[in-house]
This record gives sequence, structure tokens and C-alpha cells, in this order.
Amino acid sequence: MQSDYWDRPAFETIRPRRVTAPLVFSSAHSGRDYPERFLQMTRLDHLSIRQSEDAFVDELFARAPHLGAPLVRAHFPRAYLDVNREPWELDPTMFVEPLSDRFNTTSPRVAAGLGTLARVVAENKPIYRERLTLDDARMRIEGIYQPYHATLQRLLTEAHGSFGVAVLIDCHSMPRLSRSGDRLGPDIVLGDRYGTTCAPILADLAEMIFAGAGLRVARNRPYAGGFCTRTYGRPQHGVHALQIEISRHLYMNEVTLEKNDGFAAMRQLVDRLLTTLIAMDPGLLQPAVPAGQRYAAE
Repeated sequence: MQSDYWDRPAFETIRPRRVTAPLVFSSAHSGRDYPERFLQMTRLDHLSIRQSEDAFVDELFARAPHLGAPLVRAHFPRAYLDVNREPWELDPTMFVEPLSDRFNTTSPRVAAGLGTLARVVAENKPIYRERLTLDDARMRIEGIYQPYHATLQRLLTEAHGSFGVAVLIDCHSMPRLSRSGDRLGPDIVLGDRYGTTCAPILADLAEMIFAGAGLRVARNRPYAGGFCTRTYGRPQHGVHALQIEISRHLYMNEVTLEKNDGFAAMRQLVDRLLTTLIAMDPGLLQPAVPAGQRYAAE
């Protein structure tokens, strides 16, 4: 089967002229290039199919390469392929053929319709008119998913080789959250899998920047970090991962998917975050040396 992106890139890596920090930024859900074949397969109108986008997140973090850190951004939309899932996390009800045991068909994400190939978009709206073939899944996963993760791994390996540590910042947006009673939901959610995927200083710095601007910041609830965060975050080996979720109402209209008056201010705030993280001393992220090994080295 010919790739839906045979004539254009499904994603791109924007590299700085000179890498100055061990950070790698990923915007995997902000893609808005919908293949014509995919649009013919969906029962949804163009605005409905876009409801799962982390719209404009790539633009919010666009200055990262100018400041010395690469940015990987998707052009493919999340409704088409979600690289923040396991590679073969598929819903068996979506396919013509039966799925073998090699596929993960029972995860909570699959049950919710949000596997590697999503069954629904926001508000539980089904995406497809008819069932897909496994060839279609292989085209997306082998042709886009695997190269996307190979790119992230390569960039993190390069960063670790140059600086002794590496940091993945997984950039996302979220629907406006509300809580019961009079309490407002958070504006920002930082996910580090409950302190297991990055050094505390990374989440602390991010919280300082966002809270300092008057935003409500939460840790790990309701988003603790997805597949990318838990897969790449290995602070004991000097590789850190932090997921950042920004409430969409702060910078866009969630119904029309247009930027609102807050977009420029949010981009300035993200620029402040980028500058702070990139200026951080990489030595602060070095894995702790166990006492016995330290004394042996001395």
C-alpha cells in the first residue's frame, strides 16, 4: 500500500544551527495535514475530526531550535496516528482481519477508543465509516510511527553523547479542565509519572515559570505522562522526560480551533520556559552515583 504521505513529510525535525543544550522537544499531536484518502474514510466533518488535535502547540514551542534545541513536530494528525501509544495498541473491532496475540487489544486506551489508531475523537465521536485493514495499520505504524520514535531516540542519544545527559520535553495541550464545586481545574499539568521519569528540578523549574505567571499548575493529575514519557524517561541513566499539558482555552477557541487573544502571551511564557530550561546546568541532571561506587572511584 502506498503511503498517504508519499509526496510530503509526515513529520519534520527542526535542528538548531548549533546545539547548546541536551533538550529535545516533541510536538506529536499538533499535526494538521489530513490525507485526502483518510478524509474520505471518515464520517466526520473537517472541524469535528480536528477536535483531537493539540492545535498550535508546535507554534508555541517553535523557538526551541532558535535557542539551541531540536524540535520534532508531527504533520500527520493524532486522529490518523498516535505516536504517544504503544506501537501496536489496536482495537480489534476496527479491523476486517482478526488481531493476533502480538497486538495489545485490551489496554484502557484501546477500551476508550484511543489506541495507536484511534476509533473516536473528542466527545466519543466515531471516526471511520468502515473497518480498516491491517495493511493500513502497518502503513501508518511502520511508515510513520517507527521512524518518529527512531528520530526521538537518535536525538536523545546525540544529546547524551554531547552533554552526558538528555531531556525529552513532550509538548501537549488539553481541553479546559473543571473540578467540582468552586474549584477551577489546572491550567498546566506536568507529568513525570509521579517523580519517576525526570529529575525533580525539571518539573520544579517548569512549575516555577507557569505558576509565576499566575497559572494554576498540577502534577500528574489527570495526566501523568503517556507512552513517550514513561518509555524515554530513565533518570537513573541520565535520560529525563517531562510531559507538559497546556490548557487550550489559554490560547485558542476550543470550538472554532482559532487562536484567541491569549496566544501571543502564552508563546512569550513558553519562550521564558525554553530559555530557562536551555540555560540549566546539565550537571544538575547527572544520575546520582551510589556511595559505594563513589568511594571506590576515589
